[in-house]
Amino acid sequence: MLDLASAHDDLRPLMFSIAYRMLGSVAEAEDVVQEAFLKMHRHDRSTDGDSGSGRIDNLDAYATTVTTRIAIDTLRSARVRREQYVGPWLPEPIVATQDADPAHRLDQDETVTTAFLVVLEALSPTERAVFVLREVIGYSYADIAAVVDKSEANCRQILARAKRRISDAQLQSGPSREEADQLARELVAALAAADLNGLERLLATDVVFVGDGGGRAPAIQKPMVGVVAVARFLLGLMRAGEKFGVLLEISDANGQPALLTRAGDGALVGVLSIDVADGRIVALRNVLNPDKLGHLGPVGDLWELLSHR
Repeated sequence: MLDLASAHDDLRPLMFSIAYRMLGSVAEAEDVVQEAFLKMHRHDRSTDGDSGSGRIDNLDAYATTVTTRIAIDTLRSARVRREQYVGPWLPEPIVATQDADPAHRLDQDETVTTAFLVVLEALSPTERAVFVLREVIGYSYADIAAVVDKSEANCRQILARAKRRISDAQLQSGPSREEADQLARELVAALAAADLNGLERLLATDVVFVGDGGGRAPAIQKPMVGVVAVARFLLGLMRAGEKFGVLLEISDANGQPALLTRAGDGALVGVLSIDVADGRIVALRNVLNPDKLGHLGPVGDLWELLSHR
């Protein structure tokens, strides 16, 4: 019988890494990991003392298979809920903190940025699984075929199709982290100084601002595009925030610079991720839905804050 209890801490980061990239949701990824462990325990008990082919020989491979299959099923049902979501849907942010759950300390590569996770939403569950297993986990096509129950040739075709869709999204090459952090600091300085011209110099001409309130917090219902509109909107948000004591904190979310918006008591009310390319900020994605922030600590009620302006 396998000692899954002792292997739990080693397996969980791998399993969470797969589930989070598949789902873009911390809560759903944690549910997938828990369900996968339960399934592995049940399988292990059912084969205890059995020398047949049902025994688990490679625990990492089995954990990957179980997690991926559950994540595929979860994503299929999640798609229905996301179609009914109020306003734009954004992934749940993972913010770098010293006391973060080890499973949440993902390898900070381009496949966990908010921009990339949004692009992955265009893939089917199977395409997303094949992409994650091949490009992130480094699985062979033979191993991927066994996980998703497809032929190796089919998996190659699925990956090629997934890459074309990702390429069609025209994700721009990322800057150095130093450049991105510098632009984040300049953004905060321009906002604090109410410097409209300075703010416009930081933003790309076709910059996009996306807000995710999910009907649970005030947010724009459609993406806003254009340097003038976004710059003026940001300054409006800053002026409103100052009236009820909101503070901005530069941080890191999903491997990219982000601004944490906190109420006067320190409760988190938003995570604004900053996408940078070619020396300009090209996208700002603001997660305000409190259901997506609860894993980060105490969450404030933005509706209540606004009502006391």
